Amino acid sequence: MILHHIQSSPMQSSALKTCLRYIDPSDTILLSGNAVNCLLTQEWQQRLSPYTLMLLADDVIARGLQARLSAYKHIDYSDFVEQTLTHKKVISW
Repeated sequence: MILHHIQSSPMQSSALKTCLRYIDPSDTILLSGNAVNCLLTQEWQQRLSPYTLMLLADDVIARGLQARLSAYKHIDYSDFVEQTLTHKKVISW
């Protein structure tokens, strides 16, 4: 069980696309920074729908996207630390 931490939007880097090539269905994706913006497009909503997905709440709030991304699980920094401890490995892309 791996926690995949994505920080850049697909428009900025290929990190998310690369992650999806290697991810296992039991893994979790955490979007932070500009990566949360990818969920504004239907394409990325569909591509990420099979996976357990979390968003860093402060980054969603900083971008004013709380209402638009309310369907997703938002976590704070203490939850982020908890996730790093419950997963066997963390990969930051």
